[in-house]
Amino acid sequence: MSTRTLVSPAALARPRGRAVYWTVFTAVLALFVIAFLFPVYWMVTGAMKSPDEVAKTPPTLVPEQWRFSGYTDAWDLMQLPQHLWNTVVQAAGAWLFQLVLCTAAAYALSKLRPAFGKVILGGILATLMVPAQALVVPKYLTVADLPLIHTSLLNDPLAIWLPAVANAFNLYLLKRFFDQIPRDVLEAAEIDGAGRLRTLWSIVLPMSRPVLGVVSIFALVAVWQDFLWPLMVFSDTGKQPISVALVQLSQNIQLTVLIAAMVIASIPMVALFLLFQRHIIAGISAGSTKG
Repeated sequence: MSTRTLVSPAALARPRGRAVYWTVFTAVLALFVIAFLFPVYWMVTGAMKSPDEVAKTPPTLVPEQWRFSGYTDAWDLMQLPQHLWNTVVQAAGAWLFQLVLCTAAAYALSKLRPAFGKVILGGILATLMVPAQALVVPKYLTVADLPLIHTSLLNDPLAIWLPAVANAFNLYLLKRFFDQIPRDVLEAAEIDGAGRLRTLWSIVLPMSRPVLGVVSIFALVAVWQDFLWPLMVFSDTGKQPISVALVQLSQNIQLTVLIAAMVIASIPMVALFLLFQRHIIAGISAGSTKG
């Protein structure tokens, strides 16, 4: 059966039809590129303008004089190296905790099938229906006085790492992927003498690289862009991540310096996406196939 398209193959075969098609396609693509990239261009060039030029009406598309001092001032005045390192530590720890514990829980619910597994999974998924804002106060009271051991985790990266583990969406994403792994593969590993842990490490995880990449991106981005929770648990300004520091230190900072700081803060996530975009696309499409 031939695939139905918006433009028929007969129309594309004619020179005029082909010219119209490519003209419309190029125009639409250019509009989308401008719509998505223009804000980025505006932010990058805005940091290179003078404070008066940024507030100028009508605005200038190209800086009248290219100034790179905004980026150097942002790097020094707003202590970006320290706050970027704090963010890296918090994001890396949350990613590691989440990857290990969510993977183990998803594997157990998918392949080990414990008693009341469906009830447990239903309870986990039910947390997705609770607004995140409603959980802020209970989480804060928990990390302020940890049950049983009565220890405060305020101003400690563990206050970011441990709540990040309870991510129902990533757990369900991993479980759905593990459900699609053929049972024959796991049975063959059991016949060869592999235990449950060895099967997970040597068979399941290598097959799950696409979905692990997607979960990793979600985990890192969630911590990197979070503002409210780090603001509550880090009263020490020296331990605050970049998302909180940009707001706390922006009171007496020029607008161009603040824009430059936001550009610098966004570079790691943009670079991460560009490096791993193939894995993201592969992981998203992996859930739609079986076998």
